Amino acid sequence: MPYLDLATHRLHYRIDDDTDGSRNKPWLMFCNSLGTDLHMWDAQVAELSRDFRVLRYDRRGHGLSSAPPPPYGLSDLGNDVLALLDALEIERAHFCGLSIGGLTGQWLGVHAGERFGKIAVCATSAKIGTAESWTARMNTVRENGLAALTAATVERWFTPGFNAIEPGKVGKVLDSFVATSVDGYIGCCAALAGADLREDIERIANPLLAVSGDDDPVCPPADLEDIAARVQRGRHLSLPGRHIVNIESSQAFNAALLEFFESKAADDNEPPL
Repeated sequence: MPYLDLATHRLHYRIDDDTDGSRNKPWLMFCNSLGTDLHMWDAQVAELSRDFRVLRYDRRGHGLSSAPPPPYGLSDLGNDVLALLDALEIERAHFCGLSIGGLTGQWLGVHAGERFGKIAVCATSAKIGTAESWTARMNTVRENGLAALTAATVERWFTPGFNAIEPGKVGKVLDSFVATSVDGYIGCCAALAGADLREDIERIANPLLAVSGDDDPVCPPADLEDIAARVQRGRHLSLPGRHIVNIESSQAFNAALLEFFESKAADDNEPPL
């Protein structure tokens, strides 16, 4: 398994490409949500790896990546992405992130937009929750572990109908949730508690697609509409589902990403990836 060793932790990553001649294809990087691992993108990779060299990774403290001592800042999460791109000698890539992954994508658009082509941010906000709510969440996890949050997590992440029809897919996501490092989870909660990009994202010049789940109680469609309105070249799309909309509406989600990343607007003069 490939890892990148950094000063305080190691990142687990994976590259997927199902065709020959991959070096002529653009890079597409995926960034997972809080409490999941890189496998949350399996349905996307199965389809999009035909057209892109797909890079996905486990955020610090998640999946097979190690957890440095918390707290973390949003800049720490963003700089992990840049360190991985540098180590793999990837000059530019498209980017797709969900929830805290989408917040990371916004940070990257603000601070390192030249390293990216188009950016998709999904089920996220420029400010997710409040410092008080994240502090309460951290205290709960310290005292009771992540298993204490599973019932509430299922309710926030998936509609009851999807949970009933696809219990295997939901169960797989929950397995990755309870397996997440407590330090990693708390560290990322601290990053969320301190993150507020509502003013900064006006500086994002990359083409940006904001995707919401139409029944998402965590980051409702209005949050994604706001992101699309604040950035310089944004648009919003809402799909059926709750917070983990890329799994609940995987086919529509994949189609939206393909259309967005492969289209070329008349004013799109970005250099090729």
